[in-house]
Amino acid sequence: MLANLLAMPVVSAWVMPMGILGVLALPFGFDGFFWRLMGEGIDWMIAVALWVASLPGAVGRVAAFGTGPLLLGSLGLVVLCLLRSPLRLAGAALIGVTVLWVLRTPQPDVLVAPDATSVAVRTRAGQLAMVKTGSDTFAIREWLGADADARSPKDETLGAGITCDGAGCVGRLAEGSIVAIARTLAAFEEDCRRAALVVTARDAPPGCATRVIDRQVWQRTGALALWRVGKTWEITAARPVGYDRPWTRAAPQTGDALEPRPSPPTRPQTRDATPSADDLDPGD
Repeated sequence: MLANLLAMPVVSAWVMPMGILGVLALPFGFDGFFWRLMGEGIDWMIAVALWVASLPGAVGRVAAFGTGPLLLGSLGLVVLCLLRSPLRLAGAALIGVTVLWVLRTPQPDVLVAPDATSVAVRTRAGQLAMVKTGSDTFAIREWLGADADARSPKDETLGAGITCDGAGCVGRLAEGSIVAIARTLAAFEEDCRRAALVVTARDAPPGCATRVIDRQVWQRTGALALWRVGKTWEITAARPVGYDRPWTRAAPQTGDALEPRPSPPTRPQTRDATPSADDLDPGD
């Protein structure tokens, strides 16, 4: 509002008239004078915008929310602005409910990039801790924006709450569950026993006793958002089952890609047919 009050009078009384005069003078070849005057007005606009943006509290951040609050808030705004009777106050009530709904929207506990090269875990501090194996920061930048987090993708604190070694990384959720990011095959043996979730860019070995997000999963689903609910996970996929677009064709489905794969059947142990020393005759 402050920027509009300072900039719009100059735009209406100076920038636009100079633009019209410049167009009228264009056929006669002396329009440059008016473009320079128009540029001075635009410079004022830019200066006002930069000054207002630098004021404390000029930038506000809101965490991402679903379509429900968006539709309800839009309805409240329409009712409040269009109706003339006291009934328009109902729009203010709808906007108030929308604000409460937005504030109570649960944020994901784990985020997985489409190729699993970036993973974010919400730690006990309430912020996302992130780890990536490539140089692409697009997913991290989008996650921070959706979480109303002012940190940049290169912030050194993004890794706080996740410990890594040569085999992989481990993060812990607020309620204590372990999220493991496996980078080598050797990491699966321990991660599958201790972690509530294992994320990997590889194909996980069969028989892992916990929820696994591996190559077979993210190739079908794309990016994933996970919420920890009790001992289970609620999962939202960028490409859910039935998703089929001309620019992103659905991958062939052979069951639910998000369901844990069953352990392979154990092979029966073979009986050792070698006779014992007591059963052998002296001539054998």
